[in-house]
Amino acid sequence: MSAMFRSLSSVNYRIWFAGALVSNVGTWMQRTAQDWIVLTELTDHDAAAVGIVMALQLGPQLLLVPWAGLIADRLDRRRTLMVTQASMGVLGLGLGLIVVTGVAQLWHVYLFALLLGIASAIDAPVRQTFVSELVGGSNLSNAVALNSASFNAARMIGPAVAGLLVAVIGAGWVFLLNSVTFGAVLVSLTFIRVDQLRRSKRAPQGKGQLLEGFRYVRSRPDLLVIFVIVFIIGTFGMNFAIFTSTMASVEFGRGSEAFGLLSSVMAVGSVTGALLSARRDRPRLRLTFIASAAFGVSCLVAAVMPSYWGFAIVLVFVGLSAQTLMTTANGTVQTTTAPEMRGRVMALYMAVFMGGTPIGAPVVGWVANSFGPRWAIGVAAASGLVAAAIGLGWLIVFRHLRLHFDRAAHPHFVVSHDGRPFSRGRSPETAEELEEDLALDEADARRS
Repeated sequence: MSAMFRSLSSVNYRIWFAGALVSNVGTWMQRTAQDWIVLTELTDHDAAAVGIVMALQLGPQLLLVPWAGLIADRLDRRRTLMVTQASMGVLGLGLGLIVVTGVAQLWHVYLFALLLGIASAIDAPVRQTFVSELVGGSNLSNAVALNSASFNAARMIGPAVAGLLVAVIGAGWVFLLNSVTFGAVLVSLTFIRVDQLRRSKRAPQGKGQLLEGFRYVRSRPDLLVIFVIVFIIGTFGMNFAIFTSTMASVEFGRGSEAFGLLSSVMAVGSVTGALLSARRDRPRLRLTFIASAAFGVSCLVAAVMPSYWGFAIVLVFVGLSAQTLMTTANGTVQTTTAPEMRGRVMALYMAVFMGGTPIGAPVVGWVANSFGPRWAIGVAAASGLVAAAIGLGWLIVFRHLRLHFDRAAHPHFVVSHDGRPFSRGRSPETAEELEEDLALDEADARRS
């Protein structure tokens, strides 16, 4: 099997991957339909209301992080996922029924978004760390990347289908269809071969377990810089529902089909970024910094595109850079964290990445309302460039990144870090160089 898809050699991972793909399609259908009815049916193109829905749905990630992480480290992850996935399916069913019957009001959507956010806050770290029970350690980073590819392949399909269905049969039926797709995950969890799961060491019971994840991250400068970067970009940069919905409806005067198509176009770049990440043998921290800069630049270009199709094309590069950033950051955190701490650290990661939305989404929505959608995308561009600058500063301080003038070299300016030429991303020529590279990578992960 190709190195890009090596995790699929595990039968358990194949079963999980298939079920998750179906459910992810439904999730993107619901997100698209939900944002559209809030923007066009329950309000008069109020981008701030869309931001509030996003804040309510993602805010619990921040508030419940200590308990969600401990649940992931202490309880049986397969059984916990059955409970959380079933709960989210029931919530999708409830929202669909009130929309289909014509009684839905804006506060109803707010309430369901909050309840779904609570279920998702518990589900996210369990789902992220469950992957380590499905595949071996050497394939973990590949499995993380393929999970991202699945999520974004669904992003290509779900929004486009939702945009069409909303126009033809209405948003309520889209919510009902999403509730059915959760059954695919429940079926996959039922058929997974429990005896082949790679159980990790569970967190012991005792005092201080909730705070141990915070202490662990605080002792790891490499994790801290990742958390800072994903917080900045996750808070102010990845409010894609606001960007695409307002650009489609306000700036270009188009309907739900055009909105869904923009999300699908962006997903083309996201899937490409995830598959490219799957080809790498292991995630590299500096790629996170490079992807942050690329995200900022691509958002800046998108903000000034004069036409709908020009904007759509640039979204491919926005999706590519954003997904490279997320997959590399996620893979680095998972593969370098002690197994018994992985649930709590991933809960913190998800809280930092998504929990900033209650701050960023309403702010970006207000910018879109007050100054226009293009300025809102400008906020995203600034977040990427600021995050890249922080990464550069970290390399200078912790990795001793330096620019040297060497008269004998071509070009004369040579970049180095830790006293070595900045070229470890290339294949080493000798076994000794490979061992040195691996040692430096391990030092990156464990330096305190």
